[in-house]
Amino acid sequence: MEEAPQIETPEVTSSPTGRTPRPAPSQQDRTLRLFYALKVPSDVAAALAEAQKQLRGNWRPVRADQFHITLAYLPAVPQGRVDDLKRLGAALTKDVPPTPIRLRGTGYFPNEGSPRVWFVKVEAEGLTELAAGLRAGIKELGLETDDLPFKAHVTLARKKGPAPRLSPLTFDLGWQAGNAALIRSTLRKTGPIYDTVSTFRFRGAASEEPVPPTTPHSPLTTSPTEETP
Repeated sequence: MEEAPQIETPEVTSSPTGRTPRPAPSQQDRTLRLFYALKVPSDVAAALAEAQKQLRGNWRPVRADQFHITLAYLPAVPQGRVDDLKRLGAALTKDVPPTPIRLRGTGYFPNEGSPRVWFVKVEAEGLTELAAGLRAGIKELGLETDDLPFKAHVTLARKKGPAPRLSPLTFDLGWQAGNAALIRSTLRKTGPIYDTVSTFRFRGAASEEPVPPTTPHSPLTTSPTEETP
């Protein structure tokens, strides 16, 4: 009788725990952390960085080149859906005019008694509507986004341990935002790395509203009314 051929099976190496290790996710299965945002220009960022010098203890300041106003956050986007998000961003910003942005008072999230995030409040016409449109469009694409109420803000620092609170500050800072961006966030032990995936120019009729100078005011003794980002 003819001997049956031997079929070779791949060797499986067990982990130190005795369990078979999971295969690494394929390139196609990997997801991206993305967000739509307005970037803070360098002159305004420099003034905010001066305020960060007052931080003490275990506050981790956000790098000045990473200051932004988040419009919508997407925690897990399949790589094949990025083009859909580019088209969504372009469609929703094409009629948005260049927008005056104003920075006001600082606050804490979730509250002043148990602060985890130190931020500065943002005032601007139309940002709430733009953020709502982006979030609705993301959901229509079948992608995940957050359902938190939109509070326009720029995060200045995050608390990583015991740290004193800062006295409230107000700013007379602003700029004319001419575009939004889709940004990729890659987490590292030293902090996130941000890479711009796409930029969307605001092509609507420009506003004639004046923009305040980039000169910070002195600290105030009262807290801003909005404390959540």
